[in-house]
This record gives sequence, structure tokens and C-alpha cells, in this order.
Amino acid sequence: MATGWAGDGAVQDQIDATIKDGIKRARTQLRAGPGLKHCEECGARIPEARRKAVPGVRLCVACQEASDQAARKAAGFNRRGSKDSQLR
Repeated sequence: MATGWAGDGAVQDQIDATIKDGIKRARTQLRAGPGLKHCEECGARIPEARRKAVPGVRLCVACQEASDQAARKAAGFNRRGSKDSQLR
């Protein structure tokens, strides 16, 4: 496949790097250890079932959803810089 200045396998290398970055980002967001009984944002009680299901939980469902939405808005740009991603 002719890719201009890019070397053979450059596209796959970029895909692999993007996936590795995503995995690394997800792993840094995982919590460990005992969770909180009350949300650190709003103070609402965190149900026992949620604390068992999510190790290290620190937010209630409502605050976690708001946090996830804010993170999604901030994470939509490919900083590796292919021309196609910059034209969007």
C-alpha cells in the first residue's frame, strides 16, 4: 500500500499506539483498596452493592456519570497527529 512518506506498517503502528495509550489511561483511572461509604463530591451514601461491585469506589452513581461525561468531552482529540484526524 502506498502511504507517501510513511514507512511500511506505520498505520498499524499508530493504531497500536493509540490502543496502548487508551489502555494505559484506563488503568490509571482504576481505584484499589477500600471504597468510601459516602460520595467525596456530594456526600450521598454509596450503597453496599456498589462498593462491592466497584473496588475503591469514591463517587455515587450520579457524580460518577457527571465525571465520566466530562472526561469523554476532553478525550476526543488524537494528539499523534495524522493529517486525517486534524482535518475533522
